[in-house]
Amino acid sequence: MELGISTFVETTPDVVTGKTMSHAERLREVVEEIVLADQVGLDVYGVGEHHRPDFAASSPAVVMAAAAGLTSNIRLTSAVMILSSADPVRVYQDFATLDGLSNGRAEIMVGRGSFIESFPLFGCDLKDYESLFEEKLDLLMKLQQSEYVTWEGKHRPAIHNLPVYPRPVQDPLPVWIASAGSPESAVRTGALGLPFALAMIGPVRPLDFAAQVKLYKEAAAAAGHDYAKLPVAAHAHGFVAGSTPKAVEQFFPSTYARTNVRAVEKSLPPYTRADYDAAVSPEGALFVGDPRTVADKIIQLRKEVGITRFLLHVPHGTMAHSEVMESIRLLGTEVAPLVREEIARWEREV
Repeated sequence: MELGISTFVETTPDVVTGKTMSHAERLREVVEEIVLADQVGLDVYGVGEHHRPDFAASSPAVVMAAAAGLTSNIRLTSAVMILSSADPVRVYQDFATLDGLSNGRAEIMVGRGSFIESFPLFGCDLKDYESLFEEKLDLLMKLQQSEYVTWEGKHRPAIHNLPVYPRPVQDPLPVWIASAGSPESAVRTGALGLPFALAMIGPVRPLDFAAQVKLYKEAAAAAGHDYAKLPVAAHAHGFVAGSTPKAVEQFFPSTYARTNVRAVEKSLPPYTRADYDAAVSPEGALFVGDPRTVADKIIQLRKEVGITRFLLHVPHGTMAHSEVMESIRLLGTEVAPLVREEIARWEREV
């Protein structure tokens, strides 16, 4: 059971001062957060790709490369790369470079993306949303499998027996597919035999994702893959503090502000304190509380959904760097041991 952190490197206005920190300052903070996550024994850190003013990480591989030489054990992954609007060759080269710098700790997590700013930026047509992803994933798989590549598609010039460098330390370089939980994504990923990551974000019930994991494993088995060896990850917003009331109150202001920005953008009803309180309940999608509370929620997810990796997405919106660092520290030093001990005991019994 792996535990870690994910971030979109947000630079939203501070809910107290109204000020917005620079992208440069937030990027430097994230490197410090990755280093701390490594020091406290977390397994993985993920950085998501975005192309808008309230996110600073348009190039996750570069952000993580800054931390690669300062860390020893933590795995470094995108969370996610928007493959549909990217060049798979460049994506592969960037993460192969990161793999070399980190001595074999890089991973690529790809998805279609719920934000669409990258499509016009890189000259991609949204009407090709589905076909772009399918075609570029096919090319990425070819790059993963062979040094010399021959490939042809509709949306990119063909490649005729050309080598791609640098080669990664890991062979193959891990590639995950991330999804918000659609049945079609679960089946498609299982058929490919690729690791699967589920974004448990918004007004959802995390335990309901068991249906998607079941579809994923059935599709993997039908395609001849050993689904027992395929990892499944969950990504959810959350925050850890010394007590549950403290965690709930510290995480609310930025979550409320950030969620209502998205509500306006998507023409959704306003986000309320009642929505938040429901989400921090045992059945809700926010993993917020003291170490025992958060650990219990992750353990339940492992037992009932079947995840093998959990990424706590913190912060949501802009929070004090000291609060984020403390949450990371508690996740590594207190939550992770509780989860690992309980899961190891449960697996011995079953």
